Amino acid sequence: MSPAAASPSQVETPAAGADAPALRVSSSPRPAGRLALELAVPGSQSLAGYEAAVVRLSRNVKLPGFRKGRVPRPVLLQQLGPARVRATALEELIESCFRQAVAQEGIKPLSQPELGEDFTLLLARFEPGQELVFSLEFDVEPSPSLRATRGLSAAVEPLSFDPAQVEEQLEQARRQLATLVPVEDRAAERGDVAEVSFEGRFSDSGEAIEAGSSDGMEVELEEGRMIPGFVEGILGMHPGESRTISCRFPESYPNAEAANREAEFTLRLIELKTRELPALDDAFAQQASDKQTLAELRSELETRLREQLERRQRANRRTALLDALVEQLEVELPETLIQDEIRDLLEETAGQMAQQGMDVRKVFTAELVRSLRQTSRTAAEQRLRRQLALQALAAAESISVSEAAVETRLREVRRELGDNSRVDPDRLRSSVRMELLQEALFEWLETHSTLSDKPAVEPAGDGPAAAAAGEAEAPEPAQASEEPID
Repeated sequence: MSPAAASPSQVETPAAGADAPALRVSSSPRPAGRLALELAVPGSQSLAGYEAAVVRLSRNVKLPGFRKGRVPRPVLLQQLGPARVRATALEELIESCFRQAVAQEGIKPLSQPELGEDFTLLLARFEPGQELVFSLEFDVEPSPSLRATRGLSAAVEPLSFDPAQVEEQLEQARRQLATLVPVEDRAAERGDVAEVSFEGRFSDSGEAIEAGSSDGMEVELEEGRMIPGFVEGILGMHPGESRTISCRFPESYPNAEAANREAEFTLRLIELKTRELPALDDAFAQQASDKQTLAELRSELETRLREQLERRQRANRRTALLDALVEQLEVELPETLIQDEIRDLLEETAGQMAQQGMDVRKVFTAELVRSLRQTSRTAAEQRLRRQLALQALAAAESISVSEAAVETRLREVRRELGDNSRVDPDRLRSSVRMELLQEALFEWLETHSTLSDKPAVEPAGDGPAAAAAGEAEAPEPAQASEEPID
């Protein structure tokens, strides 16, 4: 009997062994993906559990004057006390009956069981040789279902190719190949590269900022390169000049100690440089890529950007379809799964910070972890619902992948990996199977759903309020424009 099939009405399934009374199990679902079991333990089993506990205690307990494993039963009961022996026997009986019940009922628990009453009250009712009835509650694997799988509707914001992105990528490549030339006859401007020394202190306490000073660091004078106010404070300075500037660390700053705090930095502009960009010609194309002419390079960039745009559009379509599918999902998320997903999100965040060169042990303070656990809950629940919606779709429409397809893809992946001696073959197979199944599920969704273009959002009106709203809704720059040419 699966948890989904259980009902509040008591459904009893006898345990194995026809010669002795069986463990009787009644199950009923509880909110938030939990299941309650009521267990009726026959007197013979409660007595056997008690006797087994006494034997184990006599073998393991150490008492003065007796060899280990040779403590007589009367001495054991006298030294430990009947209450302690009964408590130990009851703990072991609860654990063994739980294992027996979930195996008997075919249940997959996600968490340890919790008693439906205080242990001391149950202990007062425990009489070896007499029937004992108690209840346990725990999280179980969810049983997701979908109200509908076919005829879903989803709207997707259309993306269009912007030829200006080609020029943006060319300009980025020119900047990467630019020559830095010292500047002495003017003040610092945006786009320059400044070498500065600085020392930072928190405004509220005057204490030095950890890693907030340098004897010489190159700073690109562009927006977003440093914390707000730092680059702006350098603009207008001449080489050799010093000044003190005020900045505020963002609320989202990774170091919780510095986040949202005012700081003062004493700056000295050591040297100022500007970029001399190479000419946009065939020689530049040969230096920046494997193409011989600028026209060939432009053509390749346009092809690549269009392909990236199509991948983004495809991802957007699938996200919209998946969100439409999630709206049809009926499931209760167990707290155990939510916490596991939150932990996965935190580990991913820590991994990203480590890749950026941050010291995760210093950044991930106890306070920050608590905050991230709270703020990550919504994202964790969303990821779980999406996973379970796809799982329910596969079950409802009998969508699967063949072993032949898995084997074919495995061979391709192994060739791509090259030396895969360190790759767990079981995990690799599972990953490939999931990848192929997800691809099949999305193809099915696109075939059996209706996709339409999302209408463009017009500004609410003229004036400052409308302009502010327009700025707030401005899309992020396309990722494609940030990729290098090579």
